[in-house]
Amino acid sequence: MTILPIQIYGEPVLHDAAEPISEINDEVRQLVADMFETMDAAPGVGLAGPQVGVNKRLFVYAWDEPGLSVRDVAINPELWLAPIVPESIDEVDPDEETEGCLSFPGERFPLRRSQRVLMRATNLDGERYELEAEGWLARILQHENDHLDGVIYIDRLAGNDWRMAQKILRKRRWGVPGCSWLPGTDDLEG
Repeated sequence: MTILPIQIYGEPVLHDAAEPISEINDEVRQLVADMFETMDAAPGVGLAGPQVGVNKRLFVYAWDEPGLSVRDVAINPELWLAPIVPESIDEVDPDEETEGCLSFPGERFPLRRSQRVLMRATNLDGERYELEAEGWLARILQHENDHLDGVIYIDRLAGNDWRMAQKILRKRRWGVPGCSWLPGTDDLEG
C-alpha cells in the first residue's frame, strides 16, 4: 500500500464532478487500499477520490463510537438527506457542528448539515448496499459525497467564516493548482 498526496483546495480535480466507476477491478481495489492507508496516516475519517487526484466517484470512510464501528468504501454513492429542522437553521453549534477537511488542512469551521442521511453505494465486491446514518457518520457521508460533486465544505460557508477561509487561502497561497501534502511527511494537520 502507498500513502498518496492529498490535493489542497484550488486543484482543479477538487472542483469538478467526479466520473462514475464502471468496473471494479484490481486498479480500483489498489486505489481503495491506498486511500485507506492515506486516510489513516493523515489522520482522517473520510477521503474521496478527487482528494488524491483521482476523478472517480468513490470515497472511503471510518467512524467509531459506542455501539457503532464502520469502515467501508462507497463506490458511485447516492445520498438522500433528511430536511434540516427549521427551528435550528439560525444557530450553528460550534461544538457539535464543526468540521475540517484534509484538502483544507489544519482548519475547522462550523457548518450546518442534515442530521440523518440514507446512502446507497457499491462495495468492493460489486454489491449494492444501503446505510442509514445519523450524527457524525451522517456528516462524514455528506462531506465526502460533496467532494464527488466538486464541493469542498468551505464552499458552503457564509459570512465571517467564509471571509476567514478566503483569508487563509491567500495567506497559505492555496486556491491555485499544484498544492498538495503528503501525510506522514509534510507538517500539516487535517
